[in-house]
Amino acid sequence: MTDRMETPRAAEPDAAVAEAIGAADVATAAAVTAASYRVVANVNVRSGPGTTYSKVGSLSAGSRVSIDCQTPGENVPGPLGPSNIWDRVGSGRYVSDAYIDTGTDGYVAPRC
Repeated sequence: MTDRMETPRAAEPDAAVAEAIGAADVATAAAVTAASYRVVANVNVRSGPGTTYSKVGSLSAGSRVSIDCQTPGENVPGPLGPSNIWDRVGSGRYVSDAYIDTGTDGYVAPRC
């Protein structure tokens, strides 16, 4: 995977982010999205850190998410290169880090 050096920027979450993190509304999502990261391509949100876990939502390219914590899981090829890091973006909601521009190939949040 190539180095991604974009500095994370806070942004106002939209309805898609609120849904993806399981927030009741955009205002609730705003309260939990202090640092957010850009989704680089449409991606499924899973109930656990792998593609065999059930799909519980999706995120659109260009939306932004906050990362609660990160955990190793299934290695996934993605637009930013392969990654076995999975980002928890809400309770029981995981996205492969290969789809989230965190600015690095490593961890940016505590381990789950």
